Amino acid sequence: MTETTVQAGALAPAAGRRVTPTGRLILPADADRADWLTARRSGIGSSDIAAVLGISKYGNALSVYHDKTGGLPLEGDDSEPALWGRIDEEGIAREWARRNRSVVRRVGLVANVDRPWQMCTLDRRVLECPLADGREKCAVEVKCRDKMKAGQFRKGVADDVLVQTLWQADVCGFDHIHAAVRLGGNELRQYVVRVADHAQLVTDLRTAGALAWQQITDRRPPVLADDADPDVLLDLYERLHPERAGVVDITRDIDTQDAVADYLDAHNDLAAAEKRKKAAKARILAGLGGAEAATVLDRVHVSMDERSKEWADVKRLAERWPEAYADCVEDRPYRQINIPRTVREEHNA
Repeated sequence: MTETTVQAGALAPAAGRRVTPTGRLILPADADRADWLTARRSGIGSSDIAAVLGISKYGNALSVYHDKTGGLPLEGDDSEPALWGRIDEEGIAREWARRNRSVVRRVGLVANVDRPWQMCTLDRRVLECPLADGREKCAVEVKCRDKMKAGQFRKGVADDVLVQTLWQADVCGFDHIHAAVRLGGNELRQYVVRVADHAQLVTDLRTAGALAWQQITDRRPPVLADDADPDVLLDLYERLHPERAGVVDITRDIDTQDAVADYLDAHNDLAAAEKRKKAAKARILAGLGGAEAATVLDRVHVSMDERSKEWADVKRLAERWPEAYADCVEDRPYRQINIPRTVREEHNA
């Protein structure tokens, strides 16, 4: 059969009906996005479980907790990769269906009938699987990844994709999920993730998801590991508290006081490292004399390479072309940690 992609609409099942062996439809694919964002807060989705496990660059267990409990806005601005991934999803799904002589359809938000907190939004449900005799029902997950990430897909799908697809299979009762991964914008790779090959992991995922949902239900924030990605945490706290006011007493908050001490230690280490780096550079230049490179056993050991970078004199721009300055230069307020001098001196004493 030639490729066909059936959009949700007149042919879509009604909410509440079973649409997969173990999945019940919560919202159809053409539901309002705000409604979908609200509904997905009533459970743990496939992207959420990757964050709970700490293998997502977009979140962690704590950000999932604050999202589900309403501490975060329903939706922030899309990153460029996320934006283009959503835009290109339809074309990739169509091409996957064409190559596999299959039929796919958008479904919507699905919840497991026995564990309603376990949810997923399938990219596409596969109505005619290219494996076996075609009667086996499954789904296809669409991903767009940078070419630099190709190594993560050399022996199979990347860890986060593996977790997401297994979660979807567990929600829906599928034996397998297909993955269509476009790398670098011009290479489509296909994979099949089989539940039977990852039985223990599926059990572990369900356990981790149940624990995360219980913490959300109990309003008990998870405690993150010490090696949690600080960039993800910094982004989370910026979104949680876009505006700041008032003063909090941390006299008995030893952990925050220790964090201030760690921050000062890191600052001092950085300053000392920068000083050592400059001193080493001076010694290198002394050794080079007037040369631009030095060798050890006829092999280049160090060199002074000429580089260039764009630089703008904003003061001159403002004087000579004030309209261009006003159009291109903007003052963006930001917050930075400030530790009073007396506190710094006490710490360094």
